[in-house]
Amino acid sequence: MLDVKKIRLILELRESGIADSNILSALEKIPREKFIPENFRNQAYDNIALPIGDNQTISQPFVVAKMTQLLEVNSKHKILEIGTGSGYQSAVLSKLVRRVYTIERIKSLLIKAENVFKELKISNIVPKHADGNLGWKEQIPFDRIIITAATPFLSKEIESQIHEGGIIVSPMIKKNKQVIVKYKKTNNVLKSEIYDDVLFVPNLSGTE
Repeated sequence: MLDVKKIRLILELRESGIADSNILSALEKIPREKFIPENFRNQAYDNIALPIGDNQTISQPFVVAKMTQLLEVNSKHKILEIGTGSGYQSAVLSKLVRRVYTIERIKSLLIKAENVFKELKISNIVPKHADGNLGWKEQIPFDRIIITAATPFLSKEIESQIHEGGIIVSPMIKKNKQVIVKYKKTNNVLKSEIYDDVLFVPNLSGTE
């Protein structure tokens, strides 16, 4: 049953403008149900966000695919993800890039995600429990940065940790709504483009 739903989801994503076949293939390979609590697994391949505990959600597959597409990744890239959450976005990226460094501020969520990575034998994700707004100094610079919680502004640390020519994709809070913004670093300046309206949990500082 899941397979039929998964195929339907992939077709829906393609019709919604996700044209990159590598991304669609990554979404097909990663079992989304593994990142979702038992009682929601029958909805794993519906194109919706779902709760994962700790007042957090797993993003809608379209949003995961769209943000991944905006990152313009390749197999040599080293990526920083701020907000591991369920680990689903990290797992999708792991199929497309060299290495994913992912930071989660909620310890219990990070442990769950790490267990799923182990179960799926994904070895190119490096997780860390910390405040993602500070970035990951020891690993800079990054080719790409993705933020998976709505934030009013990018921290100076994040801005400084992206490579020249690199891309940051984040849900940003603008005029009481959230939109996906893609930043590209050109001549040391971040230029932005605004995309779809979205709904993410807020980006908080500190750890728990």
